[in-house]
Amino acid sequence: MIREHLVGIIPGEEDFRWRGAELTRLEGFSDAVFAFAVTLLVVSLEVPKSYHELMVTMRGFIAFGICFALLAVLWSEHARFFRRYGLQDAWSIFLNCVLLFFVLFYVYPLKFLFFAMFRPAAQIDAAQARSLLVIYSAGYASIFLVLLLLYLHAWKLRDRLALNEVERLKTRHELINQSAMVTVGLISTLLALTLPSRLVALAGWFYFSIGVYYTVAGAVFGKRERLALESMKAAMTRAAG
Repeated sequence: MIREHLVGIIPGEEDFRWRGAELTRLEGFSDAVFAFAVTLLVVSLEVPKSYHELMVTMRGFIAFGICFALLAVLWSEHARFFRRYGLQDAWSIFLNCVLLFFVLFYVYPLKFLFFAMFRPAAQIDAAQARSLLVIYSAGYASIFLVLLLLYLHAWKLRDRLALNEVERLKTRHELINQSAMVTVGLISTLLALTLPSRLVALAGWFYFSIGVYYTVAGAVFGKRERLALESMKAAMTRAAG
């Protein structure tokens, strides 16, 4: 593999050198915030005292699982960024703190949205659903906007970070991915604000377009990255020969 030919590479991600060699105080603090956010998801759960309460609680666990998965994806994105680039400058720290603020602030709207979906007793009217979707979508767009700014900062420092051809391509793809997620959040917000009450649920259903996007983007970007990797391997082979 190409990483065997790269000097000082840290195992962990194939074909992308991890410049964050050790867990920093910034990442440790961030992990603690993510852990606290997960705690906020379950802090109100109680031991059921009847079969009916058990069934209600089980529906709550489904909602909790969805919320937990979303936080896990976000944590993974955060961890991968700091492992890849190892940035600890003032701008990176500021953006990281903004990201953590949004994570904590939007835990309860996230929890309420999905718990309401799986608990029939928690019915909300159309006006409330509209407001909730606006809050959730604005938060979604804000979080991925911060990730976009982090990747943009890394891209501006690409020469100082000594990113190779494949790493630069992956970074550009991440910029496109984060931009797409911001766009999804903004479009969903716009739909929630403008659609008639009977159709406001479409603002939520629009998030299923994320799966379509990543299916297409994964195929397109994956092909480009493979070609760039093959080109880089060939160049190394010629240089070694």
